[in-house]
Amino acid sequence: MKTLAVLKTWTARQWTVAAVATIATAVVVAVPTAVLPTPLFWRQIPTPAWAYPVLGLVAVLSGLVAATYVRAPGGPGGRRASAGALLGFFAVGCPVCNKLVLLVLGYTGAMAWFEPVQPMLAVLAVIGLAAALRVRLRGAASCPRPGAGSASSTPTRDTGLPSAKETS
Repeated sequence: MKTLAVLKTWTARQWTVAAVATIATAVVVAVPTAVLPTPLFWRQIPTPAWAYPVLGLVAVLSGLVAATYVRAPGGPGGRRASAGALLGFFAVGCPVCNKLVLLVLGYTGAMAWFEPVQPMLAVLAVIGLAAALRVRLRGAASCPRPGAGSASSTPTRDTGLPSAKETS
């Protein structure tokens, strides 16, 4: 795949951003949802087994998407990545610990309506982040940075004037 080949051209800075963003996403999602037990937050319902791999996928995909913005800010994929990360947060969270869900649905509604939907939110989160990463990598593959292909190529500026070779 041409899009995955783009990862081979990434700089150490991009891989560093990917690693840091992966860890940051994991902590930002795992701590308040109490997937990672801390004295600050706790769950009233045990974490389902599927939440751990979903958290890992959401964190890794978020880190990779974040690294695509190191050299080229903006572009397509940002909304999908944001939606995917937010869905991942709701997917792994405790249904009755989420104040927003409790406010809208109440305790009974959270258990009856929101908890069964969480695995679907997890799937949508991973699909959204994977789609965002694919779009970002495709964009990088179709429009590579100048000089990314070889170490000897340097970008030149077209001034519209004839070069020294053309005038001699």
